[in-house]
Amino acid sequence: MALRLASVVEALGGELCGDPQRLISALAPLESATETELSFITHAKYLGQLARSRAACVIVAPALREAAALRGDHLVVDQPYLYYARLSQLWKQQHSAAQGPRLHPSAVIDEQAFVHASARIGPLCVLERGARIGADTVLKSGVTVGENCIVGERCILHPGVVLGADGFGFAPNAGAWEKIEQLGAVRIGNDVEIGANTCIDRGALSDTVIADGVKLDNLIQIGHNVQIGAHTAMAGCSAVAGSAVIGAHCTIGGAANVLGHLTLADNVHISATSMVTRSLHKPGHYTGFFPIDENAAWEKNAATLKQLHSLRERIKALEKIIESKTI
Repeated sequence: MALRLASVVEALGGELCGDPQRLISALAPLESATETELSFITHAKYLGQLARSRAACVIVAPALREAAALRGDHLVVDQPYLYYARLSQLWKQQHSAAQGPRLHPSAVIDEQAFVHASARIGPLCVLERGARIGADTVLKSGVTVGENCIVGERCILHPGVVLGADGFGFAPNAGAWEKIEQLGAVRIGNDVEIGANTCIDRGALSDTVIADGVKLDNLIQIGHNVQIGAHTAMAGCSAVAGSAVIGAHCTIGGAANVLGHLTLADNVHISATSMVTRSLHKPGHYTGFFPIDENAAWEKNAATLKQLHSLRERIKALEKIIESKTI
């Protein structure tokens, strides 16, 4: 089902410069959009793609108004990427297939679990005793919510998510390991999205806590008793070891790791594949493995490391000159 540009503006706002009756058949990337598709541009470095684009209409910021006008129909908004996000939501609402049963018949829900009347539970999900699922939350297929774990309102848990498996706790005993029973649970706040096959372990004594608005990508491991602050986002394959505390509004890049019992302040941003080996008490962008440092300092050190070989050769040459003059 196509949408008219007029309907988009009516729902989401923005200044339309073009034909309000133009029909939009789909959303598409700038470089591949056709004459019936809507696209967007977020940065001036893509002006070449904008000029070449065949899109029916392009969403642009005020600074790119003139360049967009040379190409054709455009929508002027303050934050094109945010506008695109809301447009994608509108598009899905208009084009989603009819939903299946609210509680899929293959789901296994313990009689002592609670599911809000507006929540949806997908195929092959398991909700153990005492699990609680809040209003308008959606569990996709194959999600496990362990005993006494709580999921708030308006959350999305993608296929294969496991909440409340035992944390990794063992005491050494004469060369073997003695299991430490994990007696806490997992508490998920409101408006949290958790990607496919991500695992969040239950706490050893107190709960593992994921605050409101947190976004977790696929294949993330969150250890027992971790706390993640509101609106923090973590990319795929990252991991947080037990009892670490991550502040609000942080970002953790893909495959980055945070060691256990560390604290990250609010607004700390970790680059992909970095290893956090010490607590970071000051907001900022940090990068590195050997060891992690503020991003600007790490970049300078990395640039210096690239020159070490040539510097070593120059020192050797100077030493030979000095040697020959001494002799």
